[in-house]
Amino acid sequence: MIRPLLTPWGETLDPDRPLPEYPRPQLVRDSYLNLNGRWQYAITDSHQQPQGYDGEIIVPFSPETPLSGVNRQLLPGQTLWYSRILRLPDGFRPDPSARVLLHFGAVDQTCEVLVNGTPVGRHTGGYLPFHCDITGALHDDDNTLVVAVRDDTDTAHHSRGKQRLRRGGIWYSPQSGIWQTVWAECVPARHVRRLSLTPLLDEGYLEVTVHADPDALDATVTILAGDDVVGVAQAPAGRPVRVSIPAARRWSPEDPYLYGVVVDLGDDRVRSYVGMRSFGVGPAPDGTPRLLLNGAPYFHAGILDQGYWSDGWYTAPSDEALVHDIATMKQLGFTMLRKHIKIEPARWYYHCDRLGMLVWQDMVNGGGRYRPLVVTAPAVSPLRLTDRRRRWFARDDDAGREQFRAELHDTVEQLRNVVSIAVWVPFNEGWGQFDAAAIAAEVAALDPTRSVDHASGWHDQGGGDLRSLHVYFRRFRVPRRGRDHRVLVLSEYGGYSLAVSGHTSTDREFGYRRFRDAASLGAAFRRLHAEQIAPAIAKGLSATVYTQLSDVEDEVNGLLSYDRRLLKLPAELVAEVNRQLRL
Repeated sequence: MIRPLLTPWGETLDPDRPLPEYPRPQLVRDSYLNLNGRWQYAITDSHQQPQGYDGEIIVPFSPETPLSGVNRQLLPGQTLWYSRILRLPDGFRPDPSARVLLHFGAVDQTCEVLVNGTPVGRHTGGYLPFHCDITGALHDDDNTLVVAVRDDTDTAHHSRGKQRLRRGGIWYSPQSGIWQTVWAECVPARHVRRLSLTPLLDEGYLEVTVHADPDALDATVTILAGDDVVGVAQAPAGRPVRVSIPAARRWSPEDPYLYGVVVDLGDDRVRSYVGMRSFGVGPAPDGTPRLLLNGAPYFHAGILDQGYWSDGWYTAPSDEALVHDIATMKQLGFTMLRKHIKIEPARWYYHCDRLGMLVWQDMVNGGGRYRPLVVTAPAVSPLRLTDRRRRWFARDDDAGREQFRAELHDTVEQLRNVVSIAVWVPFNEGWGQFDAAAIAAEVAALDPTRSVDHASGWHDQGGGDLRSLHVYFRRFRVPRRGRDHRVLVLSEYGGYSLAVSGHTSTDREFGYRRFRDAASLGAAFRRLHAEQIAPAIAKGLSATVYTQLSDVEDEVNGLLSYDRRLLKLPAELVAEVNRQLRL
């Protein structure tokens, strides 16, 4: 049983204006209509639109969550219906040829969108944004917007993350439906569809591709340092151009400097930003393989970030809450967040970019029912399997593998311009893993500017750039390098747990080593790093990911409580430990 547990931001939520901020900071237009807030909802056992609705839901919170006001679970086979009236403000569409686009940040898992009874779009995949052109279905006055959602959770091959119908331990309560901002914008008939921004730091250029209709006019790209213009170029649609940025100021966690980018294409103007930085792997002066930032070895002192909230679950209760997690971890001395089995709203990545926090981005797992021998036993044994055994890895479904690959491509494209993402992580602990070495090569071909951790934890297939270990139940020792010239990373460890009365959502306690008070937890945390982690850096360890940022349901191994009201250890203790984790 999950107890409602409000965060400070959830406690003060305005249900008429939840998450009102512009949701897409790397492609900003003046046209913007936020559609979050009060909608009508119904849950039915069929796919027939209901005659009436069950009540009110606060979008974008899933119906299972406290902040939605619903607290009902959508089951496989059922349909979740949303409805609201949409009226465009006066002047929203000044040109009859302009198009009105309806955007969804994310809807879990499969949905159909109707405007005034006319189908305008469908989408499958619970973690990526999509939009519908609703221009032809609109009336001049009130319009009825309906969204129908179905969610198989873990009963099908779809990407599901850590959701499971039978929750417990490291697997969390399932949620469904709209869980990111819904919004509309008006765009010219010929408009910028997306941008590709690739810093070429060593060459002193920013490579820009303006994606638009092939018959569009050339776009003008302007690069700004504050209010000063530092570069201008003409960009034919779909063709990369290089814009010189003399003496570029380098982005880093210590100096997260961002340049402004403005693109004008006919009547369309969009604003974006970029950080001039480079990632990679290479030898340190002593020959040890290291992660590189801006051409120099840089240690990634990371923490595992599930991105769950006690009141909104997948959905943070406010933009300030997103900032709180990132800023708190930075103050504690962490330089990296591993975003674990979840894709966040675009604003989360924007805050990492502007605050200076590196990100390792996991892909979202799917597949069939996982075998304990594959996903659990390797935590306590040296078992390592070849992932060509697709049935063992719950990946013998052709459609499931095809969907994963398609979503992998879409994820890289969606997050390509994020300044702070340093590493892609296709698979974790064998969850739906398949052909990991080939997938790593595929990711590297899609994005050669970042490193790849192909199989975080176990079932290493020898691919990617990182030798990636999870160590919970034994002492960490640096393994022999042998002929493996990949960078050594400890991509999960720790997991020390402390349940704090009044700040937990279940009566269960899950963690990898249990403590009863903050003093003993702090002493063990300090000892772990002093005796095992810090000494390993000189022997080749190049990154660490401590488990974890916050408690989540049964897991009470977070530095923060699930409701974010409590830091379990003194801030200076954690910061002092992290100061040891440097090259």
